[in-house]
Amino acid sequence: MNSHRPALFLLLCAALSLLGLAAPAAYCQQTIATAFAQGRTVDTVGAVLAPRDRVDPENRMLQERLDTLLPQLMKEAELDMWLVIAREYAEDPVYFTLVPQPSHAARRTTMLVFDRQPDGSVKRLSINRYPFGAPYESAWSGGDLEAQWKALGELITRRDPKRIGINVSAQWPVADGLTHGLHERLRAVLPQGYDERLVSAEKLVVRWLETRSASERAAYPHIVSLARAVIGEAFSSKVITPGVTSTDDVAWYIRQRFESLGLPIWFMPDVNLQRMGTACADDAPFCGEEGLIQPGDVLHTDVGICYLKLCTDTQEMGYVVRTGERDVPDGLRKAMATGNRWQDLLAANFAVGRTGNQVLEKTRREAEAAGIVSSIYSHPVGFFGHAPGPTIGMWDNQDATAGQGDWPLYAMTAYAIEGNIKARLPEWQGQNVQIKLEQTALFDGRRVEYLAGRQTQWHVVR
Repeated sequence: MNSHRPALFLLLCAALSLLGLAAPAAYCQQTIATAFAQGRTVDTVGAVLAPRDRVDPENRMLQERLDTLLPQLMKEAELDMWLVIAREYAEDPVYFTLVPQPSHAARRTTMLVFDRQPDGSVKRLSINRYPFGAPYESAWSGGDLEAQWKALGELITRRDPKRIGINVSAQWPVADGLTHGLHERLRAVLPQGYDERLVSAEKLVVRWLETRSASERAAYPHIVSLARAVIGEAFSSKVITPGVTSTDDVAWYIRQRFESLGLPIWFMPDVNLQRMGTACADDAPFCGEEGLIQPGDVLHTDVGICYLKLCTDTQEMGYVVRTGERDVPDGLRKAMATGNRWQDLLAANFAVGRTGNQVLEKTRREAEAAGIVSSIYSHPVGFFGHAPGPTIGMWDNQDATAGQGDWPLYAMTAYAIEGNIKARLPEWQGQNVQIKLEQTALFDGRRVEYLAGRQTQWHVVR
């Protein structure tokens, strides 16, 4: 891909997206998607906010989520109260999605109480030695640990909720954050008979984590475009010199590039290569190896960053031209098109209420009928790179996944559309090439929308 310097309107777009202005954000999203579809890298890296400047938009997005999403999700889960209790350095996985920035730990013991009111609104209370202030009302802030637990017990007794959600779950790790010790302390401060009111909050936790708000939807395209722009840099002559640069060199370039921008990665970037003469068996789950990059190599990378609390997961492909070659071989262009066709089949099968296992089974059947050799292992993204929600296949299991694969699709949820296809290349004497693609997308309840476009043309290293 060719790299373009950031135009003023693109930087303005990114800023407007961060402010949650829907109409400009939609315009920006289309602009970015169009540019990527044309094989251009849109460099929006200059729009990355400094850490201090991220606090305000993150807190405004939190306020919006607490105001607009939490009441409807607590009603959906039929909970009268939700307790999130955490200790310093052993925080509940959901904890940091609920507290304002800057927050680095649950100081000592922090108790968050969400109390659903008769009118459907939710009162947000903290029982915490170090009060947060907005968006929480402090229900207690003084005394020792015993006094804190006593205050929680008295508050629950006074409110008299019939169903109290606590974060315990056999199925979902992110919904199992209440430790055994805290669970025992909670039971000890409740009146007799209240044990029967304690229920798993796993449905609420999963729905809270998987659902995107309006302002998150507006900002997400810019976040995804940052990941794609750095891949465009890495798979170019700016970084790669054939015969000199290794796949490990490129992986570390990507990591250090994100670090220079203050964008945390949630896994070490992976870069690998395929080439003629290196076998890619029909039954191999993954093809590719590490080593020195040479002309004629097919490159693949897998990267994931988080920004403004939202995470991405992206895989793209590159090609290193041989001497005398002017473009990517025709067989590789056709293989990329097959990968895009596979994506289309998968995305078309998203429907509200359909489970991940049902989407998997339908897509596999249609891909096989179309003669596409594919593997599907798509997953939700959001506050985590591997976020809760419907599992749509796993790389080591192309059959139904019990439990998490049975979770239904809901509107306003984001996914990594992830998987691969294999195609035989005439230019490689019929040897397989594996096209591994992954793009972050949002399902709005009607269709799947790639948040910053998707790869339809090869990155080319000349």
